[in-house]
Amino acid sequence: MHMQLLYNNKVVIFDRTDFGASNLSLPAGKCRYNDEALSVDCTAHSVLYDILSNTYRPLMVQTDVWCSSGAVNSNGTLIQTGGYHAGDHKIRIFSPCYDGDVTCDWIELPQNLTVQRWYSSDHLLPDGRVIIVGGRRAFSYEFFPKSFNNNNDVFDLPFLKETTDPKEENNLYPFLYVLPDGNLYMFANQRSIILDYVNNKVVKEFPIIPGEKRSYPATGSSVMLPLCLNSPTNLTVEVMICGGAWGGAYLQAMEGVFWPASRTCGRMRITDPEPKWVMEDMPLGRVMPDMLLLPTGDVIILNGARNGTAGWENAVDPVLNPVLYKTNEPDPKKRFAVLNPSTIPRMYHSSATLLPDGRILVGGSNPHVRYNFTGVKYPTELSLEAFLPPYLATQYAHLSPIIVDVEGQILSYGQKFWITFNLGFPGEELMVSMIAPSFTTHSFGMNQRLLFLDIVEIERVSVFGYKVTVFAPPSKNIAPPGYYMVFVVHQGVPSHSFWVRMQ
Repeated sequence: MHMQLLYNNKVVIFDRTDFGASNLSLPAGKCRYNDEALSVDCTAHSVLYDILSNTYRPLMVQTDVWCSSGAVNSNGTLIQTGGYHAGDHKIRIFSPCYDGDVTCDWIELPQNLTVQRWYSSDHLLPDGRVIIVGGRRAFSYEFFPKSFNNNNDVFDLPFLKETTDPKEENNLYPFLYVLPDGNLYMFANQRSIILDYVNNKVVKEFPIIPGEKRSYPATGSSVMLPLCLNSPTNLTVEVMICGGAWGGAYLQAMEGVFWPASRTCGRMRITDPEPKWVMEDMPLGRVMPDMLLLPTGDVIILNGARNGTAGWENAVDPVLNPVLYKTNEPDPKKRFAVLNPSTIPRMYHSSATLLPDGRILVGGSNPHVRYNFTGVKYPTELSLEAFLPPYLATQYAHLSPIIVDVEGQILSYGQKFWITFNLGFPGEELMVSMIAPSFTTHSFGMNQRLLFLDIVEIERVSVFGYKVTVFAPPSKNIAPPGYYMVFVVHQGVPSHSFWVRMQ
């Protein structure tokens, strides 16, 4: 249900704790007591997946993380918030292990959230705090660490109450993006605003997106399209939202009637003087899609269903084919490409994340009480799979750069730095992209962010060796402090990434 890539090339994966025992035992002596499902539970509901070795080890969460949220802070620690029942006020952390250390595990902090957070969204802010927004019956936001002048800060946000539909909600897991001016873009249901969270003030409201509802349980997905930093003082900021369901679809699905999912995507340049949604049709209707930014700047749309909504047994007809969206293709008729299908339905409670080698890690789908695998149309799915975007096809391997070194792994804002790489068959098209890994759950990659860096110079330093000099992002508003994957992209084919830290 939840996935987070860490800078040590491991992925934290976890699910709810109150379904009874899992198939994976915790290390000897570790057990949870007085849970909702079992008085003693010595099994794991979280794992740490090692990408390079394709292995995993069990982790222990103390309270129920069902439908919670998270963000990685500036030092690379996962801050994980909320959940269900005993977990709904909890703050947990997971810090990456040092090389060779296999003892790191979840830590539950004695400090709690001010109000319960279930189906909320988190985002790392330029000042290093994490903002936690919304949740079921939580029409407010708060921060971790707490604001500097008050240990119990919680701020009412009427926008969240205004966007709640009777009986359906359709405004949970709001889409959040930090903007280059430091304010927060927020989308819920069909509406969006800019929030000045420092002064607790809505400073702008945007037009309603046409068509269907877009937030949980009428679940669509969203990305902020790449920020191109060749002119950082005049940035274009564009948000894209795809998929969803009509209002009423959730209530109909509860009665066994599954309405067709949305086929539309909307793009809006929020920096325009008069922003408006520009709508496009996807090749396949989709509810519960996952949208991920690729190192090329294109968008992959995968997982989900053709009919219904999010929720238990509330969707049918899985969409097995990922779709590639070519962000900068000028002809709208050529922007979408249907890709090779999976054989595994990935619907409710599925998740996906971009890996440092350019693959997409996909897991989860369709919870059932007590891990029931029989008598249901779409049983709980325990496998992980990797999707290889078209740029990883063997016929493009000769175009992929191989990063040799990056000047300094800790970067200052606005500094000039270089990347050396090898390339056997150089062409003219070269870009350097920088991606913040997402906390992915319920069809939204929280904190996902892609920047195209400003290239100063490209030099040839040997027969197959090159050095590209670029500027680091100019401010914390454009790149909140923390860890990023840096890719060199040559003729649409990315290198393996290299981790850097902005501070």
